[in-house]
Amino acid sequence: MGQIQYIADENNNITGVIVPIELWREIQSEKETAYLLKSKTMEKRLLDAKNRKKGIPFDEACQKLGV
Repeated sequence: MGQIQYIADENNNITGVIVPIELWREIQSEKETAYLLKSKTMEKRLLDAKNRKKGIPFDEACQKLGV
């Protein structure tokens, strides 16, 4: 993973950062999961989906959805 780069103003106050895209995606994913887990209903749905043993192939799902 690449380096995190800091952006500073003329007074050397850090005003922003540049992060590698993979790290950004990981952060976003964790934020979305944390948001969903605030709801007991969504927490149950996520855990049910995680523990589900049966499913259909991705291509078949796309075909059924018309995408």
